[in-house]
Amino acid sequence: MKRIEFHNREKEIKEIRSILHAEPSLITFIYGPINSGKTTLVSHLIEELPEAYTPFYINLRTKFLSSYDDFIESLFEMEMETEGTKRKRKETLAELVSSITKVAGIPINKEFLDYVFKDNKPKNAFSYIIKLFEEVKATGEQPVLILDELQKIGDVKVNGFLIYELFNFFIDLTKEKHLAHVFVMTSDSLFIERIYTEAMLEDRCRYLLVDDFDEETTMEFLEEHGFTDAGKTAAWEYCGGKPICLVELVNTEEDRKGKAEEMLKIRKGQIEEIVYSLKARDKEMFDAVSGILSEFIGKEKVAYKYISDEIKFLVGKNIIFADSVDKELRPQSKLNLLAIREVMKNV
Repeated sequence: MKRIEFHNREKEIKEIRSILHAEPSLITFIYGPINSGKTTLVSHLIEELPEAYTPFYINLRTKFLSSYDDFIESLFEMEMETEGTKRKRKETLAELVSSITKVAGIPINKEFLDYVFKDNKPKNAFSYIIKLFEEVKATGEQPVLILDELQKIGDVKVNGFLIYELFNFFIDLTKEKHLAHVFVMTSDSLFIERIYTEAMLEDRCRYLLVDDFDEETTMEFLEEHGFTDAGKTAAWEYCGGKPICLVELVNTEEDRKGKAEEMLKIRKGQIEEIVYSLKARDKEMFDAVSGILSEFIGKEKVAYKYISDEIKFLVGKNIIFADSVDKELRPQSKLNLLAIREVMKNV
């Protein structure tokens, strides 16, 4: 099996390193289209972090989060005793800090966990994390909290939506206490739009777009993997700079153009099914959705003023990406753009 090495993200890496070198003061949102390489970028950065930083990386992608308890459990890495060994149980915060390794959750033991779940109050978990981070800081290291796919907690409630409690906590960690860098990662356009318009976050956060590769970076990537000029042209024509799509072609050693055409055919069929099944059950929404998609026949990007129901529908189906910062809509990938154009020929 081929192993695809991490590829050039110099601009994003430079920006994140600049953030890390400064005192924590703002929440940083790392956002972008699906499969643009956000998690790969951050995982690479974590591995390359100097010893002066202590990262706490929590990936919510595979977690089932229907309650406060689910979310809190996903944050912590339980410090377990090993039966039949002489390993000393870590009882104090200082001992728990000594157990931290890269790419891990937040270490905790049973006694602290009981406190965290007491009364079902988010502030218990947050006060524990603050005390742990203060202990990390006392060792001379800088805590870095990274939450991937945070939009999964959007509908969890604890005396109101948990998300508001959580972001107040992030503000406390960064702007108020300057205790930890906080990075929130998501590919969910609607989540970013919701956060972007929240008054509570004004002047308290920044946004870092991790997008698909540009043409120059794509050509360098394909060159590294032995693509011919014809192969590079076909890859850019069908996939643009979408990393996951390019990797699919890298793993196809023969007839790469044929593989790209097959991928387009599959995506066209998927979008066709979504659009035409909508026509059968909701003609008004079908017309509104078709109106947006038809704009991509002659454009790659379309401006918007607010997130309408039809935009929510297309974003939710991962057909388009809404960039809240630039107020632009665009297909999630070049493959999606081509598929949209094929579908709209017959609408």
